[in-house]
Amino acid sequence: MKIKVLDAKPDSMRLLLEGTEPAYANALRRVLVSDVPKMAIEDVEFHLGPIRGDDGKEYESVSPLFDEMIAHRLGLIPIPTDLGLYNRREGCPSCHGEGCPSCTIIYSVNKRGPGLVTSADLEPIGDTKLRPADQKIPIVKLGDGQAMLIYATAVLGNGKDHAKWQSTHGVGYRYYPTLKAGSKSLDPLDPSVPFCESHMVSTSTDEEETLPLGDDPTCRKFMDQYKVDSVKAGNDPTRIVMEFETDGSMTTKAVLLAALDILAKRFADLGTQIAGIE
Repeated sequence: MKIKVLDAKPDSMRLLLEGTEPAYANALRRVLVSDVPKMAIEDVEFHLGPIRGDDGKEYESVSPLFDEMIAHRLGLIPIPTDLGLYNRREGCPSCHGEGCPSCTIIYSVNKRGPGLVTSADLEPIGDTKLRPADQKIPIVKLGDGQAMLIYATAVLGNGKDHAKWQSTHGVGYRYYPTLKAGSKSLDPLDPSVPFCESHMVSTSTDEEETLPLGDDPTCRKFMDQYKVDSVKAGNDPTRIVMEFETDGSMTTKAVLLAALDILAKRFADLGTQIAGIE
């Protein structure tokens, strides 16, 4: 199987898988969704009791939401993740699960109302580069006299354990479309081809279908450019287009490389087990 990057952005990517079949594309999809690890907040400690501000005013450490709801929202904030720097806490060779900079990130929130608590208020204890990339995620709105003082711990996990550890979203794939205008074969994904997916994509996986062109601007442009009133559309089952997005905790390149590394190790282990049986 060959992989070609058709379009790459920090938070989205489109790939072309060639010489493959849906089983392999689905294996990659499942790893992207469920198995690539990332950091996410797991434990949250709330300060209880009054809090005195620098101005001498006394605040109450309460908010309009239950602590459980705030902890859940904190867990879903994308945390910057470098898989080369962190170990899983339960298998960390440095601290043996006790918690250390090699497996744990600690954040604090110290906010006094009235005002909106956002992801920008999540301060890492240590490297400032670990601040959430998205600074505008709302958490809770504090009223006058209310305050929030918490400490939150982020650790590595997998999407199959909880959605907060899922680094990719919108992972999907489809057969590479084929398109003919008369006797001329076209590449539907070529930006110069006015390709209208709503009218030109065939549901067949191995046979071309002759489809009439619609009335939308893209179809009219296609008719004017190639002087036809219908197209032959189909799909190539040996070429698969895959697309996915990230939540911002990791770049698409880092996620893809991690997923391919996981797949390579699994296939190698499977080969070893089969060789042992033989």
